[in-house]
Amino acid sequence: MRFALDSSHQDFAASIDALLTKSDMPAVIRAWNDGDTAPGKKVWQRLAETGVNGLVIAEEHDGLGADAIDLVVAIEQLGRHAVPGPVVETIAVVPTLLASVAPERLSALAEGSLATVAAPPNTPFALDANSVDLVLLAQGGAVNLGVIGEAKASVDLSRKLFEVTAGDSLGNADFAAAFDLGALATAAQLLGLGQTLLEISTEYAKQRKQFGKVIGQFQAIKHHLAEVAVSLEMARPLLHGAALSVRDGSADASRDISAAKVACGDAAYKAARVGLQVHGAIGYTMEHDLSLWLTKVRALLTAWGTPAMHRARVVESLVSAS
Repeated sequence: MRFALDSSHQDFAASIDALLTKSDMPAVIRAWNDGDTAPGKKVWQRLAETGVNGLVIAEEHDGLGADAIDLVVAIEQLGRHAVPGPVVETIAVVPTLLASVAPERLSALAEGSLATVAAPPNTPFALDANSVDLVLLAQGGAVNLGVIGEAKASVDLSRKLFEVTAGDSLGNADFAAAFDLGALATAAQLLGLGQTLLEISTEYAKQRKQFGKVIGQFQAIKHHLAEVAVSLEMARPLLHGAALSVRDGSADASRDISAAKVACGDAAYKAARVGLQVHGAIGYTMEHDLSLWLTKVRALLTAWGTPAMHRARVVESLVSAS
C-alpha cells in the first residue's frame, strides 16, 4: 500500500499545530490538572471553529462529514500538544453513537460542546465527566445518559475518571464501530505524544552538557533517540493504513486498528522511556513540561483497549484467515 498525506491534510494539520502552539498548552494543561478548565475550554472552542469537533459529524448536523484519515491527522496534532479533556470521546466516539440514537444532539458537539462516555468493560470510566456537557453510558447495546458517580485516580492528572450509572435511555446502537474509532483516535493521539517527546528530548540533548560536551554528542544518546524516531515512523503507516481501512469499509478494519493501536502505543512508550533517560533526574519532576506528556502516554496505553486485548484481536484475525 502506498499512502501519503495530500496538501489539504498537511494544511489542516499545520493550521491546528499553529493554533495550539499559540495557546501556551503547558499552562493550559496545568490549569486543567488543578481543576480550572476555563483555559482548556477556550482552546476547545477555537478548535471547534476550525471544524475539529465536527470532523465525523454529517454536514446536515453542522459537521464536516470528514473521513477517518482527516480524523487521525487532526488528533495526532492534538496529541502532539497534549490537549487536555475528552479528545477521543468528544471527536470520535460520542458522535458515532449519537448518529444512531440521538442525531439531534450532534450540532451542539460540532459547535464546541464536550462529551464523554463510559463503555464497560474496555472503557469502564467516563473521562472528565465533571467538565463536559454530555455524559453517556454504552453497555450491552444500550446507550443511556450517564449519571456521574465516584471519582477514580489516574496516573495523568489531567484525566479525571468517573464511575457512571445509567440514566434516561437514548436507544440501542452497535458499539463496535464507535469502539474501533475510539481505538484508532487513541492511536493517533499516542503517535502525536511520542513525536513531541522525541522533539523535547532531542532539543534537551543538544543543550545539556556533561563532562564538557553536550550529551547529544554521545553515541549512546544518539542511538536511543534514533530508535525512537524509527519506531514512530514505522508506526505511522500502520495508523494511516488503518484509517484507510475504516474509510473504505474494509473487512479487516478492526484488525488494522488494533495493529495501529499497539504500534503507536509501543512507539510512544519508547519515546517516553528514552525521554526520561535523556533528561535524567529533572525528567521526574512535575515542574518540567516533560511530565505532562509522559503521564498522558502512560494513561493512554490502556485507553480504548489494552495492548493485550488489541494483540489478541490481531492474532485472532490472522488465525481466522489462515
